[in-house]
Amino acid sequence: MRLYPLTLALGITITFLASTFLSPGSALADPGESLSTACGSPLSNAEVDRVAELSDVTTLTGAGLSRLETAVERHREITSILVSHHDWRGLFSVGLDAVEHEAVMPLQRDPAAFDDDEWAHSVSYELLRRYLVNVHAEFTGTPTDPAWSNYFALTRQCDASPARVAMAGYNAHLTVDLAHAVATSGTTAEDVPDFYKIVDSIAVKGGSIVTLTKAEYDADLGPLWRFYFVGEGLDRLAGNSQPSELLLRAADSGYNTITLANGFALQNPQTRPGAEQEIDALWRTTDSALDVLSRLGGL
Repeated sequence: MRLYPLTLALGITITFLASTFLSPGSALADPGESLSTACGSPLSNAEVDRVAELSDVTTLTGAGLSRLETAVERHREITSILVSHHDWRGLFSVGLDAVEHEAVMPLQRDPAAFDDDEWAHSVSYELLRRYLVNVHAEFTGTPTDPAWSNYFALTRQCDASPARVAMAGYNAHLTVDLAHAVATSGTTAEDVPDFYKIVDSIAVKGGSIVTLTKAEYDADLGPLWRFYFVGEGLDRLAGNSQPSELLLRAADSGYNTITLANGFALQNPQTRPGAEQEIDALWRTTDSALDVLSRLGGL
């Protein structure tokens, strides 16, 4: 999740160039696109139906940890189907699945991990739920949210950098969906330490995203994450992984502080419209910066 200090890390210049000369979110989904086809090999009709079934959150029952466990396992099966076809719609799912199982769920299953287990289960569920809702829309031919429309449209642009496509998914997930998950789960000031515990665990285990995305899609996110965000260069100087891990965690928390503030603002009817505008502007600006990096060969 280290990408999200992107516009800050690259500075005002690249943000200005991105927002001035590019049209963020311009890769709009074509409603006529085949549901079975993105870059990669086509899914069978049965597989399309299965993804649609698995992503249907209206059939998720129960509450708390049990519901979250079910949603996570459904997402794992979706990921398996997409990755088996090297379907680019799995470029985000493969990393999300990794951190769910390696970082988020071990915490969620630990009864001593959080001050408020109920809230922790809820915010993680809401974050995954929003993605599943958009996957369901993609695989049933119905409209997706703008940031996810951008991602799914990019998964059909096979001359694009797959790393750039993957990062569009992380942008939608952490810029838009996380803010809304914070709001929907009824986050209060008392939940802030637990919020950072979750995002910190993701930052620590985020190397799995780089490894699995490279292994499954031959998309190397490493140059972006490890070079732009003080990874391998510092490691060579220090001789171990601690400097990059600590600094990447700090960078991750910095961006997620913005997301947390937007989530709180969404809870207030008076500040919600402004927060929605800020969230929309933020994901679009970040997407434009990603596009600039891709054109410059950074992705």
